Amino acid sequence: MFAAFRVLLLLSLFSLLSAQLHDQRQILLNLKSSLHNSKFSKLFDSWNDNNSVCSFHGVTCNTLRSVTEINLSDQTLTGALPFDSLCNLPSLQKLAFGFNYLYGKVSEDIRKCVNLRYLDLGNNLFSGPFPDISPLNQLQYLFLNKSGFSGTFPWQSLLNMTGLLQLSVGDNPFDFTPFPKEVVSLKKLNWLYLSNCTLGGKLPVGLGNLTELTELEFSDNFITGELPAEIVNLRKLWQFVFFNNTFTGKIPTGFRNLKGLVNLDGSTNRLEGDLSELKYLTNLVSLQFFENNLSGEIPNEIGEFKRLRSLSLYRNKLTGPIPQKVGSWAEFDFIDVSENFLTGTIPPEMCKKGKMTALLVLQNKLTGEIPATYGDCWSLKRLRVSNNLLSGTVPPAIWGLPNAEIIDIELNQLEGMVASDIRNAKKLASILARQNRLSGEIPEEISKATSLLSVDLSENQISGKIPEGIGELKGLGSLHLQRNRLSGSIPESLGSCKSLNDIDLSRNSLSGEIPASLGSFPALNYLNLSDNNLSGEIPRGLSFLRLSLFDLSYNRLTGPIPQALTLEAYNGSLSGNPGLCSVDAINSFPRCSSSSGMSKDIRALIICFAIASILLLSCLGVYLQLKRRKEEGERFGERSLKKESWDVKSFHVLSFSEGEILDSIRQENLIGKGGSGNVYRVTLSNGKELAVKHIWNTDVPARKKSWSSTSMLGTKQGGKSKEFDAEVQALSSIRHVNVVKLYCSITSEDSSLLVYEYLPNGSLWDRLHTSRKMELDWETRYEIAVGAAKGLEYLHHGCERPVLHRDVKSSNILLDEFLKPRIADFGLAKVVQANVGKDSYTGVIAGTHGYIAPEYGYTYKVNEKSDVYSFGVVLMELVTGKRPIEAEFGENKDMVSWVHNKARSKEGLSSAVDSRIPEIYKEEACKVLRTAVLCTGTLPALRPTMRAVVQKLEDAEPLKLVGIVISKDGGEKKIGVNEKK
Repeated sequence: MFAAFRVLLLLSLFSLLSAQLHDQRQILLNLKSSLHNSKFSKLFDSWNDNNSVCSFHGVTCNTLRSVTEINLSDQTLTGALPFDSLCNLPSLQKLAFGFNYLYGKVSEDIRKCVNLRYLDLGNNLFSGPFPDISPLNQLQYLFLNKSGFSGTFPWQSLLNMTGLLQLSVGDNPFDFTPFPKEVVSLKKLNWLYLSNCTLGGKLPVGLGNLTELTELEFSDNFITGELPAEIVNLRKLWQFVFFNNTFTGKIPTGFRNLKGLVNLDGSTNRLEGDLSELKYLTNLVSLQFFENNLSGEIPNEIGEFKRLRSLSLYRNKLTGPIPQKVGSWAEFDFIDVSENFLTGTIPPEMCKKGKMTALLVLQNKLTGEIPATYGDCWSLKRLRVSNNLLSGTVPPAIWGLPNAEIIDIELNQLEGMVASDIRNAKKLASILARQNRLSGEIPEEISKATSLLSVDLSENQISGKIPEGIGELKGLGSLHLQRNRLSGSIPESLGSCKSLNDIDLSRNSLSGEIPASLGSFPALNYLNLSDNNLSGEIPRGLSFLRLSLFDLSYNRLTGPIPQALTLEAYNGSLSGNPGLCSVDAINSFPRCSSSSGMSKDIRALIICFAIASILLLSCLGVYLQLKRRKEEGERFGERSLKKESWDVKSFHVLSFSEGEILDSIRQENLIGKGGSGNVYRVTLSNGKELAVKHIWNTDVPARKKSWSSTSMLGTKQGGKSKEFDAEVQALSSIRHVNVVKLYCSITSEDSSLLVYEYLPNGSLWDRLHTSRKMELDWETRYEIAVGAAKGLEYLHHGCERPVLHRDVKSSNILLDEFLKPRIADFGLAKVVQANVGKDSYTGVIAGTHGYIAPEYGYTYKVNEKSDVYSFGVVLMELVTGKRPIEAEFGENKDMVSWVHNKARSKEGLSSAVDSRIPEIYKEEACKVLRTAVLCTGTLPALRPTMRAVVQKLEDAEPLKLVGIVISKDGGEKKIGVNEKK
């Protein structure tokens, strides 16, 4: 009987185990059905009925074949996690789904996973609040960083997790909350990451009791007050990062006790006092305290740190010399001590190990020469020593550094000449050398530095001719050679530099005629050739340019002034040329004689005749081509062109036909010309209005007769333009209220149409700056800012693949009938691919002058932070009411530098606010402007994400006014409510 009982018991256990294994299989197969990844991935090939669950890829079991771990991190997964079934795995201790594209809300069912020790949902696209997980009291590792969670984080649930070793919940747009005191109870923590999750208030004193901490980060928050003295008890710290808060006071006494620190970053705060406590931290590899109010000298002991690889102390009030041995011991990466009051010489041996990438000491009071050792520093990418008191000769090898992207030596007393070594500078993008004592000729070898985008050698003593080979610099956008001793003629080859938007050759001794090719620059915005010896007539091509600055004054020009150059805006731009005459006797110029007028009429008649002949021949060619196509159509039985030749790809339900669209592409419906095509307004038979962008395709195969279809993935087919592919790829799957809606594409071999919703109030640029300007009250400006930010946030964080717009500006933010914004014009957009790194490489500068992030100028590597920079400029436009480039900002300055300078004081920031914004809203406007300052930071890594920008803007929501109280002293106080709060 006993034996029978044992057999029965074993059968029961076996049956129970079999049932459990069956349940596990069903749970895992349910998980598989809920998730999706690339069709080329073999991730789930092993997840089938033929394999044991313990052999499923990413699954670990215990000895009883019960699932204990599921690790599917970094597998490009999409979908929602079924916690209702997952938490029925009785032995589950580890769930790892980090670095995927999972979305949706995390349900309360996660509370049932009570045996979890390890939970990683970080770096995903979840939404909504994260639930209270108090029952998960066995957790040791909790990673929720950068996952899209919002609302109020359940900090109180941490009180049950006394065994927690690592906690990472940063980079989520949680509701504003004081720094959580619950963290203080987690005595076993060795890693705490709370950066960029909207924390405020002061640090709790008890933070100093977490003595097991080795890594502590709470950057990009709103934490105030002083660093608590107890922080010096955290002697096991090797990484302490708290940049971009509002800490005040001094570095605590006893900070020297943290001798294990390797990485220390307290930048962008309001710390003051000296750096004396840091001279004992001999293990430091990275030391960064830029953008504070620190004073005193850089401790000489820092020069003896044997492991130091990066030192960044810019924008402080530091004095004295830079320690001369700094960077000479290890493979030093970069130094940035710019914008201080430092004296002495540049340390000579920071590139001793040959690894240095950046030497940044601009805007100090440094003296002496540029050490010749840096001419051998082939790793150097950025050399910026401008605005100091440097003298001596620029080492010739500096000009030929093979990896240098920017050489900035302006505003010094440096001598020598631009050496022929520059032929080796294949990656050089910018030369900034104005206001020195450089002499000699510009070498012909400069034409070999083919990556050059900007050359400024102005206000020196350079002589000789402008090299003829300068035309080989196809990407050159800015050329400043004014106030030198240049002679000879302007090279005709300069006309090959089609990217030029800024030319200043004034105050030289240039002679000869103005090349006609200067009138063919499509992007030219600034042309100054004044104070030279130029002669001959003004090229008529200059009439077709739309210049913000135009100056040909004080030369020896002769002949009639082109009618288009008699604008009031150019008043004075032609003075000092007594040989010029005017057909209409304007601007105090004499009337052109009848002979010159006759000559002009004859030339005009010849030109008109030539144009008419060309048009006639073109029309004849078109007629013959259409006739040939008609004959071929009749021969092969083709249908009519409208029915046969157009391919429609719809992305929404359509209430119109392609014929209705095609019939409306007429001149009278033209409403604008963009960078990649004309735009027409189409009124449908039902009264609905649409906007249609018409793009002529490029590179159409000469003999191809069939019509090609639109590629939804942006692959170039037939002759479709890159702009068309980019726009379709970016917009076809986007569904967001603040991104312009693309209804469909209509394509043929020769032509492409994109059909959008019509937005009747034009662009934000129109409303702020042009003749269509109308007053936008602060509430409207604020709503535009938030809406546009949410549109960009969606592009960066809400799409399956992040979309980089790359041309964010106020003219690409359109307004509907209610002045609600839409992000538009995706002709330069780029969808980030899975196999591409975080930074995207582009061979040209994409974007618009005034909005372009500084990293474009020296790396070409861009990511979503470049869009953030451009959006920061838009925020500045909204708050200040000014254009990105204004004369009042000063030479070589823009709105960003102007606002940053104003932001150094509360009063200065307030003065930058548009005077039309009422005083009662100044505080909220200043908050938005501070966000704009963060967005336009020089270093991309320090700019907030668009998700964080949205949160910061929502925190600046204007009060809904109930009334205003006037105090006895005449001050105003708002009485109102904030609906959000």
